[in-house]
Amino acid sequence: MGETVGAALRDAGVALHGSSDTARLDAELLMAHALGVTRSELLLRHMAEAVPEDFGPLLARRLAHEPVAYILGEQEFRGLAFKVTPDVLIPRGDSEVLVEAALRARPDARRALDCGTGSGALLLAVLTDLPEAAGIGIDRSEAALAVARENAAALGLADRATMLAADWREPGWAKSLGRFDLVLANPPYVEDAAELAPSVREHEPAGALFAGPEGLDAYRSLVPQLPHLLTASGVALVEIGATQGPPVAEIAHASGFATTLHFDLGNRPRVVEMRRPA
Repeated sequence: MGETVGAALRDAGVALHGSSDTARLDAELLMAHALGVTRSELLLRHMAEAVPEDFGPLLARRLAHEPVAYILGEQEFRGLAFKVTPDVLIPRGDSEVLVEAALRARPDARRALDCGTGSGALLLAVLTDLPEAAGIGIDRSEAALAVARENAAALGLADRATMLAADWREPGWAKSLGRFDLVLANPPYVEDAAELAPSVREHEPAGALFAGPEGLDAYRSLVPQLPHLLTASGVALVEIGATQGPPVAEIAHASGFATTLHFDLGNRPRVVEMRRPA
């Protein structure tokens, strides 16, 4: 009898140890995918089986630093399954802070805009919790918009989520969009020279990551335009890097906003909330 699934998982966890902080979990997710079962089913029922042929190529891709989400083609975000491809950033748990802050800020929101929607994760997560709301996701990447539209359809939100090609750096991009109760954005905010893990730098879309020498170019472009996109009581929320709270708040204050800073589970600054002063 050949190597069992259990033995292969042990070996894969050792092999991945140098390239992943979640080596054993990665191996289990890839094995479950190769077997066509859930991870729970793998651990409960399949550990003594022979290793499927597909596991080796999947493991090789991960050893080459390709993110597990791209290998599987899916990532969970706030309990929802999102299709992901290398055309979109992988939704991360830290971004759930923005969704939760948005829902607290405007639980009565009827219109939402997601700037740089990517997979659509932020907008679609908000609309899932606001059944009376509709929204627009914009992105300059047609490939990303195709992924977002697939996710909207898969989640039963295609009738409430419109994905449009637009670039906030271009004049007149928002002319026909109207005003919104919520504006969401996880813009590029990584410094051009930042050191990133190979799984990020070599595989995720650079245009959705990098934003100039300080990582602030997207905020400088987008934030001053937000007053024209919000209703009188509208709220805008942008994700930030851990050191960007003060400079992004300064940009927001210069645009007439009062700001609130929200922190992630690691107590790192993660979201700047903006609204007009009372």
